[in-house]
Amino acid sequence: MNAVQPIANAASVTAARRGGLGRLMMRLWPTVISYSVILATILLVTKFFTATDYVGPDNDDGMRLIEVRDFLAGQGWFDLMQYRLGLGGGTLMHWSRLIDLPIASLIWFFGLFAPHETAEALALAVWPVSLVLPAMLAMAVAGRRIGGIAGMHICLGMTGLAIYTGNRFAPGAIDHHNAQLALVATMVAMLLDPERRGWSYAVAGIAAAVAIAIGAETTPFVAAVCLTIALLWAWEGDKFAAAAKAFGLALAVAISILFVATVPPRLYSTVTCDNLSLGYYSLAAIGGGLLLFSAVFASRLSRPLRFAALGLVGAGVLGSAMVIAPQCLSDPLAGLDPMLVELWLRNVSEAQSAFVLLRTDPFSIGGFYAAGLFAIAVCIFRIVRRDRMQIHLVLLFLLITSWAIALVQVRGSVFSNLIAILPLALLIIDIRRISNSDSENVAAAFVYIVTVLASVPAAWALGGGLAALQMGNGAQKQATEKVLSCTSRQALAPLAGLPAGLVSAPSEMGVPILRFTQNRVLSAPYHRNQGGMLTELHIGLAEPQEAEAFLKGADVTVLGFCPGDLQTREIAKLKPDGLYAELGKGNIPPYLEPLPKAADVGVQFFRYRPAAN
Repeated sequence: MNAVQPIANAASVTAARRGGLGRLMMRLWPTVISYSVILATILLVTKFFTATDYVGPDNDDGMRLIEVRDFLAGQGWFDLMQYRLGLGGGTLMHWSRLIDLPIASLIWFFGLFAPHETAEALALAVWPVSLVLPAMLAMAVAGRRIGGIAGMHICLGMTGLAIYTGNRFAPGAIDHHNAQLALVATMVAMLLDPERRGWSYAVAGIAAAVAIAIGAETTPFVAAVCLTIALLWAWEGDKFAAAAKAFGLALAVAISILFVATVPPRLYSTVTCDNLSLGYYSLAAIGGGLLLFSAVFASRLSRPLRFAALGLVGAGVLGSAMVIAPQCLSDPLAGLDPMLVELWLRNVSEAQSAFVLLRTDPFSIGGFYAAGLFAIAVCIFRIVRRDRMQIHLVLLFLLITSWAIALVQVRGSVFSNLIAILPLALLIIDIRRISNSDSENVAAAFVYIVTVLASVPAAWALGGGLAALQMGNGAQKQATEKVLSCTSRQALAPLAGLPAGLVSAPSEMGVPILRFTQNRVLSAPYHRNQGGMLTELHIGLAEPQEAEAFLKGADVTVLGFCPGDLQTREIAKLKPDGLYAELGKGNIPPYLEPLPKAADVGVQFFRYRPAAN
């Protein structure tokens, strides 16, 4: 008996501990922190410590670092010019200081006890990983609100997998898309508050304003959120009045504060469609204000009258848009020069449409669109069955909006895939319950496994990759050719020994040149730099004698020729007697002096020496 007693006591203590852990993992904050710390650790260990560069692979990551460096060097808060990019006085960038500030603060902090480059590396690792917590918190809140404890854990697991398999939160990813994902998740979570508490909708309004201020990509989604709340108010009236008031007031006040805080005073009257300006500010402030006014004075009217009031609000916002910013009702890139569309934009993978992707890389289509489409179908099925209709109506509208955006530009799929987690989590809960109730039912277990796999975009991407291998397409069968770098520090080393000047090189080389040297560049892949990009293209297309006129007119000091660059190859193919084509054949005009080049790099630099008059 005495020997058994310690065993019984140990068992009871273990059970108590397990019960305590179980109760702890039922609470929101401990659960979210646990998931986030584990995910952040995995990201740092598997991606940061194995990376060859501390800056993310996207050009936008490098350009963000350049802007932060300029900011730390004393460039003003309202001065958004990139003086080393493009023709003349530089290029006015469209990004927000709201992202520059925390990154700059981290670099300054780590610089107190580490060399500058180490401080940059630490800051660029910490910033994107730190955004894991708000993104996971928002998805946990949303999952818990619609699916209880099980919904919270499933959403956390699926969100963690999406974050790990993507690159938006990886160390070095300092572009603003990770912050936008966290803000989108926050808006969705707040809209799913079953108690319609005012603070939830106030948070949604603030998140919407910050999303607009950070980048225009989320503007259509924010508009869908605003319309969702307006329709809910028109349908429910006084029961939804507090939520509508809170959202309208928070949106109007927050967007006003952000406009004053981030837009240079000299640009207050300027309308641009790729960032926060008078256009988006006025529409958000007017829309939020009119919604607040309607919720205060029309909430107790009959439903038809509330919809009539909403119609007047919509007409007011649309009328304001047509008067203040009519150009923002169309594609913001509609004014892009046709040459840039043909030789640059069509080759930007994240800007391609689903229809182009279906033609060029059909096996990857599932990873971008299948989970979102599956979630849309689930929402429609639930609505037809009158199963938690309002939840699925809200999610359906937001899903359709984000999925439609993704059809136009594939980069929007990260938002539709994120939102898709919520209705699919509810489906997984229900199918799991059915499967568990009949453990002998193999079909139910199979459906459960298939549902889980179909809900994960990475599973679709993996399946597409395996299918491509199975089909044995030519690209997979060809031997992999080593591509020599034109953008590494080593490749750009010849520029270090020259006085700083203006470099003409393919647009993909622009950001690395700005990062690793003190030179100016004609071209980098940003639509506001049309003049510089077009000049670089004309230099490559022109016959050597004509190309010199472009080089001289733009005050170019160095020409970079990268034969492996996709745009350069297209230019050479398009104009066989152009400068790039001639350089590819080894025909070097007398005004270009080759600079020393290492054998294992892909770029050849030439010093431009104007012919004597």
